Amino acid sequence: MGRSRRTIPEELLLLALDPATGTTAQPQSLDLGLAGAQLVELALAGRIAPDGDRIAVVLPRPTGDPTLDSALELLRRRGSPVRAVHWIGGPRLGLRQTYLTHLERCGMVHAVNGQMCGVLPTTRYQATETAISREIRARLDAAIRTGVPPDPRTAALAALAHAVGLGKHLYPGNEGRSCRSRLRDLIRHDPMGGLVAHAVMDVQSGAAGSRRAAAAGGGGAAPRGAPVASAGGVPAQPRRAGMVRVVGVR
Repeated sequence: MGRSRRTIPEELLLLALDPATGTTAQPQSLDLGLAGAQLVELALAGRIAPDGDRIAVVLPRPTGDPTLDSALELLRRRGSPVRAVHWIGGPRLGLRQTYLTHLERCGMVHAVNGQMCGVLPTTRYQATETAISREIRARLDAAIRTGVPPDPRTAALAALAHAVGLGKHLYPGNEGRSCRSRLRDLIRHDPMGGLVAHAVMDVQSGAAGSRRAAAAGGGGAAPRGAPVASAGGVPAQPRRAGMVRVVGVR
């Protein structure tokens, strides 16, 4: 895979960066979205393909992108197709930071170190190549406002942006309601993007259901079959008997 083209995880992260605060919108769901974006990028590269609600490796050859290749190798080691919701629901510790560091190394963002309350160290990120961010946003805007079916890459990016909740960040307020609705509708234009986007939303809804059940039961066990939060705070999907849970890219 050539590096002249930005990957979907990189574009999703650039979309999520808030220029006013230097932080990412929807940080928890964004981690899930980045894991899903890796699957879409690998599918576009011809390395994996959907098999019902599962993901199958069809060409284990490396892409040349270290982060994507790590994900591809984990999928290959799985040995059999893995459900998209199980893959995305696995721990994703450090994935967002990995991509932020990569974007900084490529010169697309720069880190601004500071302190919170004069004590706690903080790092914020500002886009340096604003033309790139504008081009990504313009592609989404064109797909939403023209009604012309977008290319698979843009359709998948739109599906993931909706799935992680970036609609209100990109198209805020009542005036952005119709754009948010059209953003959601773009899911149907890319089968792989749609599969992954729905898996992201399923993981989020399952995690929310588990938290509500735990609160209602006074902190008791979550209902059988509900996802349980991992030590990293990312929901992990329940395992079927005889299945090994895939560990995500760290």
